[in-house]
Amino acid sequence: MANHKSSIKRIRQTNARRLRNRYYAKTARNAVRVLRATEDKNEATTLYPKVCSMLDKLAKKHVIHKNKAGNLKSKLAKHVNSLA
Repeated sequence: MANHKSSIKRIRQTNARRLRNRYYAKTARNAVRVLRATEDKNEATTLYPKVCSMLDKLAKKHVIHKNKAGNLKSKLAKHVNSLA
């Protein structure tokens, strides 16, 4: 166990951040999964901006890499545009 007050606090902060990041990343993954499963063009076009916003926020906070966010957004845009 850590002996310094600062390292004890650091452990607390790290755990809190890790749990928060896991929650947001999991929520975004589920949103991506829902959008990919969508077959209705109207529903997909309303979901797409919300999912993109989620991915951008995660990339900004360094939860996921910015290139991963860009790749996911690109693939989702192709999916939405392919719906008829």
